Amino acid sequence: MRTNVTFATGLAPPVAGLRSFRNTEWHDIEAELAGWPPGPGFNPRGKADRAGVRALDVALLGIPRLINIIGNIAAPSGQLVGEPGSPGKSQDPENEVDDFPVMWAAEGTTARTVPWQLDPARQPKRYRTELVLTDLRLLILGVDAAAGLAPADELWQAPRGSVAAIARLAYPQNGSDVRVRFTDGSWTRWKVGDATKLAARFRGERKSVTEDALTPQQQQRVAELLTDPPLSVARSVGRVLPVTEPPTLEMLPDGIVAVELRVPLSNGTDQTLTRYLSPSGADVLPKDPAK
Repeated sequence: MRTNVTFATGLAPPVAGLRSFRNTEWHDIEAELAGWPPGPGFNPRGKADRAGVRALDVALLGIPRLINIIGNIAAPSGQLVGEPGSPGKSQDPENEVDDFPVMWAAEGTTARTVPWQLDPARQPKRYRTELVLTDLRLLILGVDAAAGLAPADELWQAPRGSVAAIARLAYPQNGSDVRVRFTDGSWTRWKVGDATKLAARFRGERKSVTEDALTPQQQQRVAELLTDPPLSVARSVGRVLPVTEPPTLEMLPDGIVAVELRVPLSNGTDQTLTRYLSPSGADVLPKDPAK
């Protein structure tokens, strides 16, 4: 599995937009991380700053809703823009409200070795980091968009056996944060492209399969998705073109199949469409293990 990854970022008002790096005694360790360039540091927000963050959150949450209300006055047309949901309530305020460590590591432990390029505050412009999970390793790659088609750089790797767990975190609700725990007790908190999928892949709950492993009903539904992908895009984005690449298929423990299609668009880009199919071929939603 390969997906985008960065250090996670605080959301609660005291730590909004921030992240910290701690040892097991809650001391800051940024200055101890070999080869790391200077960063902004971590200073939890005071009460005045927290109030400003809350006011901004309310405004940002309300603007999409207002747009949808105005747009539906003349005639109901559904949501014109997406409305962000509530992040929910943190069940771990020590690590998500009072502080926001993305590295928890004693001296000499694995979490201290992850690359600084994961930090959005240090990451160069037009640069991104990607995570790769294989049967043997966990890797971090660096991709420089300014370098064109140059291959990705391997920034870091750890044996898969050194990773004790990868779990999706419940805060923010429906978010993409995961905690990667290493066997030496250290951990790091990352934001990834698909947290639920990554956690399930690591636990062995999702297995890549071929179409032969599907039921006849699932095979029929996959053929329908390939012929007519249920994807709508704005005119400014372009037109949906015929799917030319075979789908990615993954089997979940309860017989549900995750179908992932790369749908090309006329503007030269593509969008990923994911559907979950029960053994009867019906579209379903998989159970979220973080709830």
